[in-house]
Amino acid sequence: MRNVVILGVTGSIGQSALKVARDIPQRMRVVGMSAHSNAEGLASAAREFPEATTILSGGPDGIDRLVELATMPEADLVLVAIVGTAGLRPALAAIEAGKDIAVASKEILVMAGEIVMDAARQKGVRVMPVDSEHSAIFQCLEGRNATSVRRLILTCSGGPFRKTPAADLKHVTPAMALRHPTWNMGRKITLDSATLFNKALEMIEARWLFDIGMDHIEVVIHPQSIVHSMVEFVDRSILAQLSHSDMCLPIQYAVTYPERVENSLRPLDFASLGSLDFEAPRRSDFPALNLAIEAGTRGGTRPAVLNAANEVAVEAFLSERIAFPGIWKLVSEVLEKCPHTEHPSLETLLATDTEARRLAWASIG
Repeated sequence: MRNVVILGVTGSIGQSALKVARDIPQRMRVVGMSAHSNAEGLASAAREFPEATTILSGGPDGIDRLVELATMPEADLVLVAIVGTAGLRPALAAIEAGKDIAVASKEILVMAGEIVMDAARQKGVRVMPVDSEHSAIFQCLEGRNATSVRRLILTCSGGPFRKTPAADLKHVTPAMALRHPTWNMGRKITLDSATLFNKALEMIEARWLFDIGMDHIEVVIHPQSIVHSMVEFVDRSILAQLSHSDMCLPIQYAVTYPERVENSLRPLDFASLGSLDFEAPRRSDFPALNLAIEAGTRGGTRPAVLNAANEVAVEAFLSERIAFPGIWKLVSEVLEKCPHTEHPSLETLLATDTEARRLAWASIG
C-alpha cells in the first residue's frame, strides 16, 4: 500500500490519479490533495476520499501550504500534477523529507533537473515519471544502466497541424490549436502539443530523468499514440511500451513499481489497430525541438529560460496577442537575450525564470 499525496487533484492528471485509486484500492490510499482554486472539485474529491487532508493553494501562502501537504508524515509518494513551476518547491521539500515523487509536471525537471535529481540521489528517493513517454522509457529500461543505451526515442502524436502547410500556420487560432487529435489534456499541454514544445520539454526532462546526453534523445511522430516511447540499446535491439492512450497506466505503475497489478483498463487489439505509422517531425516548420536541443545541451539556466518564455508565449497566443508561429519566435528571442549561468542555484533559477518572463512580456509589448 502506498500513501499518496496528489498536488493538483482537479486537473486531468489528478483526476486520472483518483481513477487509479478507485481501481486499485488495495495498493493506493489518497492521504492528501490540493487544488489551486477549484473549491467545488476539491470538495467533491474530499467527499469520496474523506481521510485525505485537503488544501486550496491559490492564496498568497499557497506554496507554503503545498510544502506542508507534500511533507506530511503519513505520505510516502507525492504526485506533482501542477502545471507550471509552482510544484518545484513542494517537490524539493518532499524529497528532503524522504518521500518518493511522481512527476507529471514537466517544468520541474526542465527548469531544475540537475538540482532535483541530485537531491533525490542524496536522499535515496525515487523520481518516478508519470508522462506516458517517460514512463514508457522507464519501463523499457527496467533498471538498466544508461551506458547500455544507444538512443531514447520519444514518440509524438504530431498534434493537430501535423499535415498543415507551413504557410498556413500563421492562420491558426486558439480554438484550432486546442483540438488535440488523441489526448484530452489541459489548455497549456494541449497547445504545447500543437507547437511540439511539449515534446521539446520532454527531451530535456528525459535528459535528467535517465542521465543521458541530448545527442542520445530523438523524437519520432507516431499519430496513433499507441507506442509511447522506445529504447534502443547498444546491441541495436529496441524495446517499446505499447498501450491505449490513458494516463492511468503510468500513474498506476509509479504507485505499484516494481510490481504490476490487475486493473480495469482496456486491452490492445492489434488486429483492430491495423497499422502503426511513424514519420520524422518537421523540425524546420516546428522549431521547438531545435530550441530544446540547444537549451538542453548548453544546460545551466538555458532550459529554465526556454520553459518560462514558452509559458508566456502560450498565454499571449491564447489571448490573441501573438500569432501561432510567434510562439517559437518569442522563445528564440528570449533565449538570445536572457543572461546565462552554469550550474545555477535554486535562487538563481527562480530569478532567471522571473527575468525570462519579463523579457518575454517586454518583447510582446
